[in-house]
Amino acid sequence: MKRIGLAWQILIGLILGIAVGAIFYGDPRVAEFLQPIGDIFIRLIKMIVIPIVVSSLIVGVAGVGDMKKLGKLGGKTILYFEIITTVAILVGLLAANIFHPGSGVDMSSLQKTDIGSYVETTEETKSHGFAETFVNIVPPNIVAAMVDGNMLAIIFFSVLFGLGVAAIGEKGRPVLKFFEGTAEAMFYVTNQVMKFAPFGVFALIGVTVSKFGVQSLIPLSKLMILVYATMIFFVLVVLGLVARWAGINILHFIKLLKDELILAYSTASSETVLPRIMSKMEKLGCPKGIASFVIPTGYSFNLDGSTLYQALAAIFIAQMYGIDLSIADQISLVLVLMVTSKGIAGVPGVSFVVLLATLGTVGIPVEGLAFIAGIDRLLDMARTAVNVVGNSLAAVVISKWEGQFNEADKEAYLNEVRAS
Repeated sequence: MKRIGLAWQILIGLILGIAVGAIFYGDPRVAEFLQPIGDIFIRLIKMIVIPIVVSSLIVGVAGVGDMKKLGKLGGKTILYFEIITTVAILVGLLAANIFHPGSGVDMSSLQKTDIGSYVETTEETKSHGFAETFVNIVPPNIVAAMVDGNMLAIIFFSVLFGLGVAAIGEKGRPVLKFFEGTAEAMFYVTNQVMKFAPFGVFALIGVTVSKFGVQSLIPLSKLMILVYATMIFFVLVVLGLVARWAGINILHFIKLLKDELILAYSTASSETVLPRIMSKMEKLGCPKGIASFVIPTGYSFNLDGSTLYQALAAIFIAQMYGIDLSIADQISLVLVLMVTSKGIAGVPGVSFVVLLATLGTVGIPVEGLAFIAGIDRLLDMARTAVNVVGNSLAAVVISKWEGQFNEADKEAYLNEVRAS
């Protein structure tokens, strides 16, 4: 009998988790029994992400070995990220202006959720100016940066270390071999951790459904449907056109990432799939140096799904309060989001933090977020899946742009996926 694939295992875990959560809605014992299982899975993922990013980046950058080439790669990467996330913001604004999801919403039928923890995080973020965000990319203590999960600081250190290994030539070979071995060992560990994924997904989604129930979705169903429909449009049309330029069919690309997309969607965490999408993009034809640099960096600068949602949610809240935003206000919102949505991916509830930091600048009441906080988990699942597609595709685009994409590897790997 053919073994059930990981995607099907995760999907079964997702369905069973929804069923258990719905049956035992409001029962605190669900969280008591299932939350530890979900927490263990997320901790396992967090445990392996940093060693993989550090080792892969050092090996990849040492392979590039040239500061000038690396600077060119970084410049192209940031430019592409800024263009595609700006398009995502505009798509979100356009959808909200066309379909008016917030118009006519009865606010008295909505349940407010406490967003105090997000407000505290936002105040901490605001206390760091824009310049300080860039200063904090340079870690005073790399061990502390690893403990805090500060991905930008970790990337900065790994890039410099990789350049140092390349600069010392033969003396650096033992160091390079060590990190090559570390990367391979950690990818093996990743495959073992993924065997626990269906149980982790079952637990996480079971707890979520048992807490919010189905009835809380009804008053905000228009917002949910529009968010999902807009994200599907963005992936199939916007990213589809980008993929076509790169010589890839977006539907084949999604099929290639099906395991990772189901896992990211179920857990609402991009970290759970970072090691696997780095590995898959290398198999698809992206050089290790590009895949290991572009994908982790994208987790801070290329959150397509998150930026799209932030724009849509901002207009939704304005419409809910009957606030008519002018073209100038919406342009201001785009410009603010272009800045505030970058570089804070490690903050819990990043989209809420960004929105709290943004809404006040265009006169939208920040307390409106309390009305949609209850369904944020379901919206977060969608935007996480879009972030994964966007970051994976970015590695292909930059590889193509650099003229280093391996077409033979692509065809061989896609044929293997189609046959599976």
